[in-house]
Amino acid sequence: MTDTGRHQPPLRLTRADLDALPNYVPGRSPADLARELGLAEAIKLASNEVPYGPLPGVVEAVAEAVAGSHRYPDMGVVALRQALAERYGVDADRIATGCGSVALAEHLVRATCLPGDELLYSWRSFEAYPIIAATSGATSVRVPNDAGHGHDLDAMAAAVTDRTRMVLVCNPNNPTGTAVRRAELDRFLDAVPDDVLVVIDEAYREFVTDPEVPDGLTYLDRPNVAVLRTLSKAWGLAGLRIGWLVAAPEVAAAVRKVVTPFSTSMAAQAGALAALAQADEVERRCALVVAERDRVTEALRKFVPDVPESQANFVWLPLGERAVEFGKACEARGVIVRPFPGDGVRVTIGTPAENDAFLAAAEAALA
Repeated sequence: MTDTGRHQPPLRLTRADLDALPNYVPGRSPADLARELGLAEAIKLASNEVPYGPLPGVVEAVAEAVAGSHRYPDMGVVALRQALAERYGVDADRIATGCGSVALAEHLVRATCLPGDELLYSWRSFEAYPIIAATSGATSVRVPNDAGHGHDLDAMAAAVTDRTRMVLVCNPNNPTGTAVRRAELDRFLDAVPDDVLVVIDEAYREFVTDPEVPDGLTYLDRPNVAVLRTLSKAWGLAGLRIGWLVAAPEVAAAVRKVVTPFSTSMAAQAGALAALAQADEVERRCALVVAERDRVTEALRKFVPDVPESQANFVWLPLGERAVEFGKACEARGVIVRPFPGDGVRVTIGTPAENDAFLAAAEAALA
């Protein structure tokens, strides 16, 4: 048989516009770096994980659930939605769950935007936002961060057009850690038309200590506000991938309609229910993270004076063009951080010993 197509260029089978999208960058494997450097171990401070292990009871609950893994999980996620409803004082019909808060952000775009509709967000913010917009056929509208590395909500309000269908407000902002305060958020919400969905992404809410940073759930009297939360960070379930949202009942119902069937796995549901029973321990762990966050920030400002105040479990070094070089210098000392080329470096708060190792690497790189 003659291969008539051997010398023909391959046909394009995927969308050409995806070539311009950045890849979502996961944290590098510390085991790989340790082998590369000949170290016993390396430290990973790149993925905003909490370093204290699973909460009490989670491993046992997951193990018990896995025994029934030949069955499908509860697609309605009834028990978990009810537990969340009771804990946070909202109706269960306002809650939807998914494979992390990032997946729920994607489902919200699918539920609100048609091709050509606009998704508006601050930049730099969560690196998944432009990917979500493009893969959903929405048009990204990026509004530059202000001089303090946070959301410029006045500029965002001015950027809303009749094509805007959804606005993302990441609070605290990933990767800069900055947070929007109540007065400015109130003013922004008053300025946004009622037919535009404003999604307050609160993946790091449990680490907020500034009393002027509002809880997004207090805005649920506004029908065009939705709130994203996750159990991956403070609740220690990053490996199980589970997030939840609260919105008007019709918005939550639309998300449950478009969500990938059975995407909240049986193990994730069991682990989440066990974790929610450990609220006091979560609060204790968050206090440890906050104390270390403050210590690390103070130490870093000796070398980088404009490190912003963080309300999350990470700190931001606005190093601009030096970001990649700094990241490589830290890796050479066995510490993995997360550079954003041309902008800065995000560093997760770890244990005191891990943070000390990072500060030593940072001093060597910056001093």
